[in-house]
Amino acid sequence: MAEVTKSIDVDVPVSTAYNQWTQFESFPHFLDEVEEVRQVDETTNHWRVKIGGAEREFDTVIAEQHPDERVAWKSVAGDVQHAGVVTFHRLSETSTRVTVQIDWAPSDALEKAGAMFGVDDHAVKKDLENFKKFIESQGAETGAWRGDVQH
Repeated sequence: MAEVTKSIDVDVPVSTAYNQWTQFESFPHFLDEVEEVRQVDETTNHWRVKIGGAEREFDTVIAEQHPDERVAWKSVAGDVQHAGVVTFHRLSETSTRVTVQIDWAPSDALEKAGAMFGVDDHAVKKDLENFKKFIESQGAETGAWRGDVQH
């Protein structure tokens, strides 16, 4: 398994950052490799991504979610095997640290080489920078799901 952990500080309150992250269908606006996320039900999403020119589809399920704290997921079907968590840390009334940790299984030689050379680290860092630009320019979340999912 390959592992990526990256953080970024965003200039919005923790609830704003968290609420936006729960809007999975908005991910194509700031996650470069994501073509589409379709929410199937409260805890299941279908993803279509394009990584290194290869299109992949998979389903994820929210394994744990606590408002303003964390969203954890794992893949349950499809082309990509991974799990991850994003956590939200209040730095002040108006700023939040967002930390993403992803564990994934490279499926072929190209993905293994990419993981070895840190391509995945760079992609997650870039996606967090895009999230920062997106949420700070919006000034508010585009929606929210405040449900609590127990592990």
